[in-house]
Amino acid sequence: MGSPNGFENGSVSGGGECSAAFTGGGSGSSSLIFLGTGCSSAVPNARCLIQPSDPPCTVCAQSLSLPPERNPNYRCNTSLLIEFCQDDGVHSYILIDVGKTFREQVLRWFTHHKIPQVDSIILTHEHADAVLGLDDIRVVQPFSVTNDIDPTPVYLTQYAMDSIALKFPYLLKKKLKEGEELRRVAQLDWKIIESDPGKTFTTLGLEFVPLPVIHGEDYISLGFLFGRKSRVAYISDVSRFPASTEKLISKSGAGQLDLLILDTLYKDNSHNTHFCFPQTLDAVKRICPKQALLIGMTHEFDHHRDNMFLAEWSKREGIPVQLAHDGLRMFVDL
Repeated sequence: MGSPNGFENGSVSGGGECSAAFTGGGSGSSSLIFLGTGCSSAVPNARCLIQPSDPPCTVCAQSLSLPPERNPNYRCNTSLLIEFCQDDGVHSYILIDVGKTFREQVLRWFTHHKIPQVDSIILTHEHADAVLGLDDIRVVQPFSVTNDIDPTPVYLTQYAMDSIALKFPYLLKKKLKEGEELRRVAQLDWKIIESDPGKTFTTLGLEFVPLPVIHGEDYISLGFLFGRKSRVAYISDVSRFPASTEKLISKSGAGQLDLLILDTLYKDNSHNTHFCFPQTLDAVKRICPKQALLIGMTHEFDHHRDNMFLAEWSKREGIPVQLAHDGLRMFVDL
C-alpha cells in the first residue's frame, strides 16, 4: 500500500503486510510488535453488532469481514511486545500490558510473527485492559505439571500490586496450605518499581525510564522511555502530561525522540481520562518526535481514511504521524 497507510519513505508498511522498517531489519534486529492498538472495549464494539444503529457502524461491520493480517480496523486492547536483540544475538521478549484480549493476541500475532514466549512483563497501571490477561501468561511459559519453572518477572508499582493481589490472589507467590492441591497457574515474580523517572530499572539488558502521566486527574499511569541507540517513548493512557515528564521526551527538553507511541481515544469527542485526537496532535507538535504512532483508538477511527488525513497533516507539520494497527511490526535499533 502507499503512503496514506504508512509513513513516508517506506518506514512503516501498510496494514496488509503487518511489518515495517524503522532503522533496520532482519534476524539481528530488535523490533516492536503492536499486539493491540484499541481501547478498553476493543474494536469492533460489541454493541454496534448486537444493537446496530441505522445506518450501521461501518468500522465495526468491516472489522469482522477480513482476516487479521489484512484488517487494521480490528483492534485488541493496547499492548506492545518488545523483541530485544542483545549484543550476543539472543532475542528476548518484553511485554507491556496484558489486557482482556491477551489470549486472542497470542493466537493472532504470536503465531503470525513466530514469537515463542514472554520473558518479562511491564505494567503501565492496573486497569482491566492492562492486567486481566495475566492468568493467560501460563500459555507463553514452559509447561510443567509441578509448576517447576522460572517465574516471569513482572514490573509494576506498589499501587498496581495491591490491586492485582485482590484480583488474582492465586498468582501471588505463596506456600500451599496442608491438604491443598497444587494447581498449574502462571508463575510470576513481582518486582515493584516507582513512578519516578529518576528510578530507572533494567530487564533483560534493556533500561526503562518510568514516565508518570495523568490518567484522569486523580490517577497516575506510567509510560516508559527506552532504547540507547533509538529513543522510544510508549504512553498508552494519558489525559495530561506533567511538565517534568513532557520535558524528558520533548525535542526542546531532554532531546528529540526517534519514536513516540501515544494514546488517542476519540476522534471527535473529549474524554476525562484519555487524550483524544486534537489533544494528541497538539502533544505531538509540542514534543516534536522524529516519528509518531497513535494507539488506543475506538471505532470512531477508520484506519485508512484517517491515515490519509494524517498523511496530509504530517506533510504540513513536518512530523510523520500515523495510526498504528494490530500486528504491526517495526524493526528498530535499540
